[in-house]
Amino acid sequence: MTVQDARIFETPLYPYRRHADQDASPPARHKVIVVGAGPVGLAAALEMAQAGIEVLVLDDNDKVSFGSRAICFAKRPLEILDRLGCGQPMVDHGVIWDTGRVFFDEREVFNFNLLPETGHARPAFINLQQYHLEKYMFDRLTELQGEGAAIELRGGSKVVSADARGDHVRLTVETPDGPYQIEADWLIACDGAASGLRAMMGLDFVGRVFEDNFLIADVVMDADFPAERWFWFDPPFNRGQSALLHKQPDGVWRIDLQLGWDIDREAEKRPENVIPRLKAMLGEDVSFSLEWVSVYTFQCRRMEKFRHGRVIFAGDSAHQVSPFGARGANSGLQDTDNLGWKLALVINGAAPESLLDSYDAERIHGADENILNSSRSTDFITPKSETSRIFRDAVLDLAEHYEFTRPLVNSGRLSVPCVYDGSPLNGEDALDGAPRLTRPGAPCPDAPLEGGFLLDHLRAGDFVLLGIGADVPERFEDGAITARGLRVDAGGDLGARYLGKAKAGVYLIRPDQHVAARWPSFDEGKARAALRKATGNAP
Repeated sequence: MTVQDARIFETPLYPYRRHADQDASPPARHKVIVVGAGPVGLAAALEMAQAGIEVLVLDDNDKVSFGSRAICFAKRPLEILDRLGCGQPMVDHGVIWDTGRVFFDEREVFNFNLLPETGHARPAFINLQQYHLEKYMFDRLTELQGEGAAIELRGGSKVVSADARGDHVRLTVETPDGPYQIEADWLIACDGAASGLRAMMGLDFVGRVFEDNFLIADVVMDADFPAERWFWFDPPFNRGQSALLHKQPDGVWRIDLQLGWDIDREAEKRPENVIPRLKAMLGEDVSFSLEWVSVYTFQCRRMEKFRHGRVIFAGDSAHQVSPFGARGANSGLQDTDNLGWKLALVINGAAPESLLDSYDAERIHGADENILNSSRSTDFITPKSETSRIFRDAVLDLAEHYEFTRPLVNSGRLSVPCVYDGSPLNGEDALDGAPRLTRPGAPCPDAPLEGGFLLDHLRAGDFVLLGIGADVPERFEDGAITARGLRVDAGGDLGARYLGKAKAGVYLIRPDQHVAARWPSFDEGKARAALRKATGNAP
């Protein structure tokens, strides 16, 4: 870690300052209050501010989180961060990677490339410490404030009670000057896995807690390992367990070591116990220093509902998964990507409040998909019976020589965006011969266009009628909802990804860059019906 990076932990970015709201009677009312200034909370706030909605963020901290925490950011969340205005510094500073290697004992059994095709603006993954992302998001928040956006972040402000009152929520906020009350038309709970808001409302998770422990260590060292994901099953330096190695910027490396269930968690975090484990892995001659150490237990759980009236949960406050697969922060950013445009339409009166029920439907679908994949990964990494272990080891042995067995190897299915199959917002799928990759509910894959990429043209936060070798109107309106027209040529990667065997096509694309409907040509009646369905305005 550089000296400049170390200062991030020490410098308050949003120190407590007394606000006029603390003396207001009756309590001041805000359109949207976000609780939690981690990546998901800041993403929710940026979504609201960029949509022109007044938003306040409350957090009991006043600076970025300590330790790397989340480090792996997948292609789709990077595209979301592009739309929020902070994707480029992530890629500029992050370690770009697309190759993973799987080892069994000391042997490499196979490797894989997460993004073998060209024509995408963003890489498959980058590794970057969470505190950098939080700083970039804070910088973007400050930039929006300078442009006149009504976005505010208050540190030293801990929410200690929440009272849902039909059309608003009243909060009690504890500060260094004592408590005060404040109200929100809408409350977005992004206060993490130990969500105080969830507890205040008497809500809980359902799911599994896995009986295993993992040591997570960030070490600073000068090593010549490549920028790849290395995963070991039963390595000689951690017999009967697993290990993971990832490169981060600034000479920092992330190491995960499986410890087993019956351990002294506090003792395992002490340097005198951590350092010998790391030397056994890295070699006695490798010089390193510890930056951050923690021990964690896997949990794959979620709330039964994410929306509770005017209170909406997102990120770890709504769902938890094991870290293998990088599904935590990545799925949280997809939560706010899904919620932001819907809540903005409801607040602006352009969509009924029932549109927010689709947030529950779509993101619970996403959470269930993540939990399923994460649970399967954990079961493969940590077999629960001797029979399971024999099967796993046989698969690993075969994978070294037989390609057909490699899909069975599960060292953590890495984060991919959710396709909202069965969503109540999906419209007609009438483009014969088109790939399933771009069916209604799917996120739009990127593709090169002259002078840029397709997703560059889908960042404005509005609906888009994309004509691929087909004419579309420059502007299409239905009541308070507007879709912007974009016509592109049908050739190249874009044509292959969106048309397949079709000669031409028209796509209706949502503000979160998911496909709403598709047809062979523009039809005003069909486009109007799809737009109404996608905004919850269909009769």
